[in-house]
Amino acid sequence: MIAYIEKVLAMLEVEVRRIMHDRTELYTRAVQPILWIGVFAPVMEKFRVVPIPNITYMEFITPGVLVQSITFVSIFYGLNVIWERDLGVLNKLLVAPVSRSALVIGKALSAGVRGIFQSLIIVLLAEILGVRIVINPIYLLLAALLIVVFCAAFAALSIFIASLLKTRERFMGIGQAITMPLFFASNAIYPINLMPNWLKAVATINPLSYAVEGLRALMITGDLTTVPLDFLVSFVFVAVTIVIASQTFKKIIE
Repeated sequence: MIAYIEKVLAMLEVEVRRIMHDRTELYTRAVQPILWIGVFAPVMEKFRVVPIPNITYMEFITPGVLVQSITFVSIFYGLNVIWERDLGVLNKLLVAPVSRSALVIGKALSAGVRGIFQSLIIVLLAEILGVRIVINPIYLLLAALLIVVFCAAFAALSIFIASLLKTRERFMGIGQAITMPLFFASNAIYPINLMPNWLKAVATINPLSYAVEGLRALMITGDLTTVPLDFLVSFVFVAVTIVIASQTFKKIIE
């Protein structure tokens, strides 16, 4: 068990080294959240087309934009796996005495590390733009845990997709094809009670809705009523995606 954890942590260390060596991607990926929070939200708030009690629309949308951003980062981890295969790195990992599940978990948690760094930038920008974040260490630690779990789930899903598509060209368009429909079919930018019935049904089974709701409770409203369910759904989601990705991981080199 200790050796298993050491292998997972080794994958995490590689990712942290990558981030510290080149932080350009983190900064460039912050451009889209700035537009959502700094441009879109103030305009919508001015026209009051989305009624939100007790908080501003900018505050309402911030967790949704954060989740959309980290989802987009995580869903491209499959592309990194394909790149490692083409460079021959993945073949060496697969013949090493390391279980496939340890590789998948390590890479999935690596996405969580990157998601934390991405989230810190977005939260800082949101604060500058006037969003009131709940300053409670326990709430913020729970929010960080939820971010890591959600990033890991989508990274594992991405690895599974990469094992099916196998080429960078096929994978390139997968990010927006997955993240944007999930984003708009969730409670990220408008409350579920405003949706038509068919979209409410989709939002109810959309894991992104639970991540957004959990972060909104922990970072904005402080109302933890739904947080246990949000964590439960997120943990089930990550467990399922890791199991599936572990089963198909080796197919990427076949």
